[in-house]
Amino acid sequence: MPAQHPSVVFIGGGPRTAGILERLAANRPGLADGPVHIHIVEPYEPGSGRIWRFDQEPGLMMNSTAADVTMFTDASVLCEGPPIDGPGLAAWAAGVRDGSITDVPAIPPHLQEQLRSLTGSSFATRQLQSKYLEWFFRRAVRALGSDVRVTVHRDTAVSVEPLSGEPLSGEQQGDDGGYSVRLAGGGTLQADVVITALGHTDAEPEARSAAWTGFAARYGGFHAAPSYTTDVDYSSLAPGQDVIVSGMGLAFVDLLVLLTEGRGGRFEETADGGLRYLPSGAEPRLWAGSRRGVPFHSKISVALRGEPAGAPRFFTADAVGALLAAHAELDFRSHLWPLIAKDAGFGYYRELFTGSPERVALGWDEFAGKFAALDWYSSARRELVAAAVPDSGLHLDLEQLDKPFGGQLFEGHADVQEAVAGYIEHDLELRTGPDHPETLALFMALLKVYMELGRIVPPERLNARSQEEVHGWWHGFFSFVDSGPPPRRLREMLAVHRAGLLNFLGPGLAVAADDATGEFVATSAHSPVSLRTKALIEARLPGPAVARSANPLLRSLHGTGLGAEQHLLTSDGGHSTGRLLITSGHRIVGRSGGTRSRLFGIGPGTSGWGAGAFARPGTNAAPFRENDALARKILEAVSGAGRPRTAAAVGKA
Repeated sequence: MPAQHPSVVFIGGGPRTAGILERLAANRPGLADGPVHIHIVEPYEPGSGRIWRFDQEPGLMMNSTAADVTMFTDASVLCEGPPIDGPGLAAWAAGVRDGSITDVPAIPPHLQEQLRSLTGSSFATRQLQSKYLEWFFRRAVRALGSDVRVTVHRDTAVSVEPLSGEPLSGEQQGDDGGYSVRLAGGGTLQADVVITALGHTDAEPEARSAAWTGFAARYGGFHAAPSYTTDVDYSSLAPGQDVIVSGMGLAFVDLLVLLTEGRGGRFEETADGGLRYLPSGAEPRLWAGSRRGVPFHSKISVALRGEPAGAPRFFTADAVGALLAAHAELDFRSHLWPLIAKDAGFGYYRELFTGSPERVALGWDEFAGKFAALDWYSSARRELVAAAVPDSGLHLDLEQLDKPFGGQLFEGHADVQEAVAGYIEHDLELRTGPDHPETLALFMALLKVYMELGRIVPPERLNARSQEEVHGWWHGFFSFVDSGPPPRRLREMLAVHRAGLLNFLGPGLAVAADDATGEFVATSAHSPVSLRTKALIEARLPGPAVARSANPLLRSLHGTGLGAEQHLLTSDGGHSTGRLLITSGHRIVGRSGGTRSRLFGIGPGTSGWGAGAFARPGTNAAPFRENDALARKILEAVSGAGRPRTAAAVGKA
């Protein structure tokens, strides 16, 4: 390929980049038909990247069933580019088994066993998902055609520098000279277009975590700051050692796997259908707590019995449009959340009324008509539900769902253990037993409004407090209800608890460091229980932090002013979200407030909505819409490059 052809550099080669490549191939005809050189800078295997790489604990599982995972932009996705249907994870595995899909990466024997038993309702291991993602990446590259050259650099980008381009009038700066991308290995790439798609990155610990790390070092203790769980070295934790675990989300679930089965323990089924944990003797003893005091809700295995779930009825583009016409800025809590809650309730009660009519005292049509006319938080709506649903245990209370124990106070350690274990057991009963399909209806209703929010609500029209709340509370609540672990993991959690190797600290967890004893101290606002020990694990991913990022490229963007953290002005004053600031079109915003037409950012560390890299089929998934829109912008930028740069790498690459 001649050196004068336009070039594009993707910094990060995980599933998000793979999805954009697929969209580039789908949109190329008519937008940019000429030759292009695409560089992908990724230190791990392209397609899977760091988080989904093959090289991790074999027992770690996905949190979605195989039927709920696809990388393909199917016909449900509302985008300008053409849809491309293809196999999701379950269909891909079936195709590999029957020989209809042959162009797959090498699959080791233990994964071949998983392939043979995988069904749509199975929770695949992350290792198997890595092979699907690698296959998809290779397929996307082939779909680009013979005149698109793709070069993968197993390296890390450390800086992006404009080669020329003076500030233009307005807020956009010229980048006709392209960019130089410097690599950690010493090479340099020159590009007309640069896209950062870094996924989840590490950050230097915030002040409190850094202080705890120093505290542990001074007193011979152990502290794990927020990080990707499987990348932390826990080998210094001794058998039987008491360990405080702050956080009970998905990182905690992974931690439990690493410190039980990962240390030689195993689970066995009991005669009554239960699960028993057989310790190896190498496990530490964990004491876990969090704000809510309970783990994320189990994934759901029950099927709907009533009317099929429909599109959102109240949280719609028309409803949001009316709010936008009436208000200069929207407030999440007062304007959007009541509509979201009402849609969640509508989906929940539709299944309850049409799938279990013996549990209600009104017909669905009568209830739905009255429900539609009432505000979610009105007393009339509560009275309607009370009259129509005799069992108050079936009333949907989203606030109680968010704070399971409310202001409840526990008398002692045994009460906390009983309450948390009972909550988990009840959750499994609701979500895996045959009698409560309304839990699936709630799951689906929340998923749909979560995906819609990024499509119908312009982020720039949200007030600062609401932008913070969307990325914070709303994402956290959605994850708590909809993005929990497989049921098996919660059964294992209970088995480890019964084996005496997991204790619950309860809700309202607080952790302090006591210099007088050199110990961490865990307490709960809801009980007199406390624990002193030398070891503390913060079981969560680090929050976004461009200024404190451990990623050299993000630090460089921030240092040079090409990129900036998102800052919001709230009633409490200025606040940085830590996210890389981008426009609604994914252009990176610099320190001066200006943008460059060919410098883009996408993913969970940006100020965009960020909704993952793959999704359930048939859901008009937000990441697929974003991928398509960004791919079209990239192609437009490539076709409009005034003076294309060399596609070749300079130096080592």
